[in-house]
Parts: sequence; structure tokens; C-alpha cells
Amino acid sequence: MEFSLQLQEIIFFFALLFAIICLYVATNTTKRKKERGRRPPEPEGTWPLIGHLHLLAGSDQLLHQTLGHMADKYGKAFMIRLGIKQALVGTHREVAKECFTTNDKVFSSRPKFLAVKIMGYDHAMLGFAPYGSYWRDVRKLATIELLSSHRLELLKHVRDAEIKAFIKELYGQFVKNEGHVAVEMKERFGDLAMNIIVRVIAGKRHFSSGTTADHQESRRCQKALGNFFYLVGLYLTSDTIPILGWLDVVKGYTGEMKRTARELDSVFGKWVYEHRCKRLNRSVNEENQDFIDMMLSVMDNDNISAEEANTSLILGGNDTTVVTLTWALSLLLNNRHVLREAQNELDIHVGRHRQVEESDIKNLIYSQSIVKETMRLYPAIPLSAPREATEDCTIAGFHIPAGTQLFINLWKMHRDPSIWANPSEFIPERFLNENANLDVGGQNFEYLPFGSGRRKSHLLSGSALDPGTAASCIRVRDSV
Repeated sequence: MEFSLQLQEIIFFFALLFAIICLYVATNTTKRKKERGRRPPEPEGTWPLIGHLHLLAGSDQLLHQTLGHMADKYGKAFMIRLGIKQALVGTHREVAKECFTTNDKVFSSRPKFLAVKIMGYDHAMLGFAPYGSYWRDVRKLATIELLSSHRLELLKHVRDAEIKAFIKELYGQFVKNEGHVAVEMKERFGDLAMNIIVRVIAGKRHFSSGTTADHQESRRCQKALGNFFYLVGLYLTSDTIPILGWLDVVKGYTGEMKRTARELDSVFGKWVYEHRCKRLNRSVNEENQDFIDMMLSVMDNDNISAEEANTSLILGGNDTTVVTLTWALSLLLNNRHVLREAQNELDIHVGRHRQVEESDIKNLIYSQSIVKETMRLYPAIPLSAPREATEDCTIAGFHIPAGTQLFINLWKMHRDPSIWANPSEFIPERFLNENANLDVGGQNFEYLPFGSGRRKSHLLSGSALDPGTAASCIRVRDSV
């Protein structure tokens, strides 16, 4: 009888355990189904292992255009599969606002990529570093020592001198060739931007009237920077399907990235070495300190490694500045009525006998609207730099799991017909009228040429990209 009761208790215990397990499985199955029901829509045609990569790579359109057409079908927020990774694509201001306000901290980190690992000192560069104490410290250093109002004012003479040299050279060619000269402006803008950035960072002109060897070294450095931006912009097999990462070696991408890293490290290392020698000779004072001097001072005081100093040297937005200035000039030349209106504004507020100064910018409202409209139509980075969710969150009512990458399609968002009248047309006047209060600071989520949130770009200030530079180019065209 005692044995029989024990057997009944055991049977009852296992029956109860089985019931609890069944209830748990059923509850979690229902929960997963609900979560799947709240997941963002996905484009059709997903393939095993590669996801939607064949849809993105097989098109003759640019990536932001392909994703823009997908948004027309799947809505303001949808999910794509990049190999074994997944990414949320947002194309509406409300989606951007949720990502960069309510969930800003969630999306403040960067995914890790092979190119940045090889060329960016294992993700130690400011723009690519994951969110954390290191990123916050380097960002604070850059903001205070390079981008603060005080530092920008101290470096004003650098921008003025380089723009004057730029204008003088163009005008000299115009006079020498009696008004008929072909100029590759993209290359010239690149030289201008690099000269400003390198003088601010390293205290020297990148393209000077030095020896042929110096000029060749400058071109080699600029080519390496171009390769850097190109390779960083690729989605490699290692980033999407790690198990097939060996294909990047076979295709030569890995070798090219290593060569580019060596080229850049050689140049930056030389700059740091030269500054160390000056410090040893005590030939640096507070007035002529550049950014490398500031970094070396911090290293001495706070024990930051030399590698971390080197990683901060590509803070200038060289590529983005060149792209935007090139688009601005192209749009002016193809919209002569806008060019004439800008010239008239210069005649009124500046005159014809002096160069545009930074102090004039506040009065050049139309020139400012030209720059804003250029960045609306052709944002320098049409698809925002990827971010990665560090934890689960909800965007546009959809469940977004941790590890999901985020892209905001700025090109599509800036052409939303529900926000912008005649969105594909170049109309600077829109920033004088209905959109007069919009700025580039990241607070107006329908217009985010430099992003928003904790990782927005702060590199516009003090760069070649300002209305003063654009106005100077307009003045050259007026002279021609």
C-alpha cells in the first residue's frame, strides 16, 4: 500500500511537470507569434543565407534609390536581410525621430566591419567606435579641442587664407588663359578641403608649392583617403556571411585594405613624429598649437596611447565636403536664375571689391538657402552611416531585436512629397519661405543632412563647407 501511494505521487508529479512544460511552450509560442506579427514587413524574395543581397546588388540603381523604391511598397519602416544580419530601413521623419530621441541610446553604437577593423585600428576611430566610455572621451576631446567656438575662432585665419589662395589660383588661370579655361572643380575642392583639414590637424599645407616629391606624397595620401572611403562603403562578404569571409581575400579586398592602412599610417605616423620632435625642442607655444599638439598634451597628462592619437586624425569631413561643394556648383551652373540671384545678394551685402568674409554669412540668406537646398537634394551620405541596436526596442509599432542595424534613407526622406513641394526640383527659395526655420542641427527630423542624436556629425563647422566658400565660388563665376 505504501509503495502504491509513492508510485501515484511520482505519476502525479511527472504529469504536473508535463502540463507546466506544455503550458510554457504554448505561452512562448503564442508570444513569438505575436512578436512576428509586430515585426516590420520584409521585401519578397528572401534567399537562404544571403537574404536580400541579390536584390540590392543586382540593380543598376544606387543603393539608396533601390531602398527608396522598396519603401514605396513596404512603408516607412521595413526590414532587410543582409546575409545573416538584419537591418531596419527608415524613410520617414517619425521613424527618424523615434530612433534619435526615444531610442537614441539604443542606436548609439556602430556595427563592426572588416574594413574598419583593418584600416581603423580595430574600430578605434571616432566615427566608427562602438558606443561606450572610450567613444565618449574621444568625442569630448575632439569637440573641445577642435570644434569648440574658441578653437574655431583661433583657426579662422586658416580657413580665410586657404580660401583666398584657392580663389587667387582660379582667377590667375582665368587671366592667363584670357577667360577660357577648363578646371576640374572636384579635384580643386578636394585640394581646398584637404589643405584646411591638414593645417587644422597637423599645422601644414597638404598641397603646397614645395618639391615634386612633396606633391607626389600629397597625391598618394589623398588617393589612400579615397580608397579608405571607398572600401569602408563596401558591404563585404565577411560582414554579411562570415563563414564565407575567405572570399574577400580571394577578391583582393583584404589585401587592398591592408595596403591602404599602411599608406595612411605612414603619413599620420610621420606627422606625429614631427610634432614630437618639435615638443622636445620646445618650439611649440600655445598660439601655434594644432590638433596633434593638443592630442600629445592629452597623452602626456592622461596616458592616452599614441595609437588613439593617430585614430583621431581623419576627423575632417574631406569626402563629404567635396561632394557637397561639387553638387552646389553643378546646381548653380544648371540653374542660372539662382546663380544671378546669389550674385545680386553678394553685390548688395559684400560688393565687388573684396572677398566674402565669415562675418558676412549672417547677411547672405540666399547663399545659405542654396547650401541647404543642395544638402536636401543630394545629402553627402544619402544612406545614413549604420547604427546597431544594443537592446530590444520598438520603432513605428514594430518589435526590433538587439543586434539589428539601422539605416535612415536621407535621400528618400528629403524627397517626401508630403513634406516638400516639388521635391525633385532645386528651389532654394523653399528655405526662405515655408521651411525658413529648418537648420542642419538635427532637430528637424524631416531634414537631417548631418544626422541626429548622439552620433550626428559635428564636422560642418570650420570645414570648407560653409556658405562663405560657396559664395566665394559664386564670386569667381561672377568675375568670369
